Amino acid sequence: MKQISTGSPFEATMGYSRAIVKGGWCFVSGVTGYDYATMQMPEEIADQAQNCFATIAVVLDEAGFEMADIVRVQYTVVAPELVEALVPVLGATLGQIRPAATMVIAGLIRPEMKVEIEVTAFRG
Repeated sequence: MKQISTGSPFEATMGYSRAIVKGGWCFVSGVTGYDYATMQMPEEIADQAQNCFATIAVVLDEAGFEMADIVRVQYTVVAPELVEALVPVLGATLGQIRPAATMVIAGLIRPEMKVEIEVTAFRG
């Protein structure tokens, strides 16, 4: 088993790894829209989602995977009216990959967070 970290302060304080690699699987924890280099959060959900996918791509690369290896994705969105602005980013990023997906409408732990994206990748 291999643990991957992005150096986010949340990983240490909350006790989790950004990703775990086990065999041909990579389990990426939920990622919110922070730019982890600056710890800045954009206001718009589409920009937050782009940051999420940028972080996910870096983590997958470090783990030896590619975005094309994503087989499952879960989106948590804080309000249904935000989904329309989110959809173009999802389609542009995963439209060719088309993993199994779930979208949940629920609160997140900080008010600036509008979306959290969790993925599972498989290299078989």
